[in-house]
Amino acid sequence: MKRFDWYDEIHRMDAEKDAQRITFILSAHEFPWDMSQALGLALYRTYAVPSIGGLLGDTEEFTDRTQHRYDDTALLLGQMLRYGFEPGRGRDALRRMNQMHRSYDISNEDYLYVLSTFVVMPVRWLNDWGFGWRRLSEHEVRANTNYYRSLGKHMAIKDIPETYQEFLELFESYEAEHFAFSEGGRAVSDSTLDLMLTFSSAWQRPLMKRFTLALMEDHLVEAFHYEPASGFWKGAARFALKARAKVVRRMAPRVEPRTEEQNPNIKSYPEGFDPSRIGTFPMKCPVPHDLRVVEVSGSRDRVPAPGQALPPKESEQPRQQA
Repeated sequence: MKRFDWYDEIHRMDAEKDAQRITFILSAHEFPWDMSQALGLALYRTYAVPSIGGLLGDTEEFTDRTQHRYDDTALLLGQMLRYGFEPGRGRDALRRMNQMHRSYDISNEDYLYVLSTFVVMPVRWLNDWGFGWRRLSEHEVRANTNYYRSLGKHMAIKDIPETYQEFLELFESYEAEHFAFSEGGRAVSDSTLDLMLTFSSAWQRPLMKRFTLALMEDHLVEAFHYEPASGFWKGAARFALKARAKVVRRMAPRVEPRTEEQNPNIKSYPEGFDPSRIGTFPMKCPVPHDLRVVEVSGSRDRVPAPGQALPPKESEQPRQQA
């Protein structure tokens, strides 16, 4: 393959009909690392909305079981992107996510904001900040927007914006109006940053924390009451990521997809997983009849017992993740 073969294939597709396939190519072939970082920042910034950060803090999932919650979120979203919303692993992941969300009182406005972060942050990372080896085209931005519009519809979210520009306006106005400090949001943020640091070697962690904070906009840092990064660290972080992009541009294209299951930072299910058997099971959630669960101390959630991520017959012998 040549460096722009995926680009050419994407632009032979329809941005609406083939939105899922295009977004998967962007995430698993063209920009696997960049998309992971951008969507990680997308979810992270939602903690700065007190109604979201407070709810996540109350569940204690992001503070007491941070690795599991990180893994579950990435894997469920990844299954939907890889397999779509038709019957199978993609629909199982969608159903599992909707079961968890519907057990809590989440406003449609908060749902819309979270959805907008998935639409906006990849464009911000790759185009606005220039951290990708190439920019996303308007065709690709439209396809990515259409994919997340479809996801929003399957989540029963109302009044979903139709265009990227409408998502951007919602994103910016919601943050301007709602970003504020909350104890729960700060606790979830601290736990998430601590987990991210474990992905680096011990000697790198003090540097990585400064590096990560340097990538956050001032209003996001202020919402968590963190000390803003210095101009030096902001410049160093951007220089390093743009230098990486120049190196990646000269690399061969990725022929085989890189999916969440191949991410070494996802550690909870070494023998594989069934999308219908991971995540949390709040008291209102139905539990598969053969799934053993345990209650999480201090919350109203139940989680799968160790070794329950696969149905009994499948988990009798070790197997690779699907």
